[in-house]
Amino acid sequence: MEVSVSTGPKATSGALRHVLGHLLTPLLMCVGMGLAYLGAFHAPEPHDLRVDVVGSGPTTQVLAQTLQDKGAGALDVRTVTDREAAVAALREQSSFGAYVPGERPELLVASASSDTTAMAVEKLFTKVAAERDAPLKVTDVAPVASGDPTGQGVFFLLVALSIGAYASVAVLGGAGAVLPMRIRAFLAAGMSFVVSLIGTLFAGPVFHLVDQGLGGVWALSWLYAAGILLVGVGLHTFLRRWTTLGVMVLFVMLNFTSSGGIYRPELQPGFFGALHAFWNGAGFVEGVRGHVYFGGHALGGHVLVLALWFLAGAALVVVAGITETRRARGAGADAPAGAASEAGPGPGSGSEAEARSGSEAEEEMEEAVAV
Repeated sequence: MEVSVSTGPKATSGALRHVLGHLLTPLLMCVGMGLAYLGAFHAPEPHDLRVDVVGSGPTTQVLAQTLQDKGAGALDVRTVTDREAAVAALREQSSFGAYVPGERPELLVASASSDTTAMAVEKLFTKVAAERDAPLKVTDVAPVASGDPTGQGVFFLLVALSIGAYASVAVLGGAGAVLPMRIRAFLAAGMSFVVSLIGTLFAGPVFHLVDQGLGGVWALSWLYAAGILLVGVGLHTFLRRWTTLGVMVLFVMLNFTSSGGIYRPELQPGFFGALHAFWNGAGFVEGVRGHVYFGGHALGGHVLVLALWFLAGAALVVVAGITETRRARGAGADAPAGAASEAGPGPGSGSEAEARSGSEAEEEMEEAVAV
């Protein structure tokens, strides 16, 4: 006797609805990534970019005011009395360029703050020097490590850490959903340690992105990765199969674009500049820069940002654990006593429930691959 599988209109319609429902996620990812990346990076223009003109005489004041007026909001031009003050401002990241006028004008920059910002400042003052028929000497007072000539290696380290962290979220949330929350939290802590260790190896011995302070880079990497993992594991209880999309929004779309790794907020639209003040990616990138290149200046504030994200993730895990416990108790109270033994295995129990859970986990991890 042959057994036929139904392939009629109803089965086809059900399968089509299922596929269309799952196609919504990649469509939302496409729209979100386009809005985030193109919105943040497509047309970098300076606004309120702090630069200094070195000197104290009338000529210096006139030059500074002229640059301020021509900038029309693009620049925040101030004067400093001497070269030492200008260098101090650059090393404290309160300024991003200092022009020393004269017969042989000099431009001071700190490429470790941001190579793209240093290039924008150099382009501006090259024109200023050319108007005076004088060649411009450029001095970098805070150069990056030899293994990171573009100064963007820290950003790509951020990308690697983020991928390791939120891919782990997909596994812990999907395949690990049947585990108690305390075990998932323990696994999240372990994965954050492994991910941060891999990132530190990349930053130091493998690619030489940094040439000092590797221990601090590891600590920042662990705090950053642990925050993502805890937030993601906690969110999974509430978002389920939408967790991948939610984590992408938080830690890719909004995170990479506001981190300052490619363009600092002074070259971006205001929305991303505002996120830079408190988002975890910016805390990591600026924290590593401050630790490695600027003698720890403002490092405490960046560590605080990462610590707050970590604590938010820990709180979310606690809330998620309480929620799962209440759901389990509620499900047990709703089940009639002895119903399982009289009626036999129901559609939500045993191997069928495990199969459904496994199917959901597989779908989540497939969506994570699309990242």
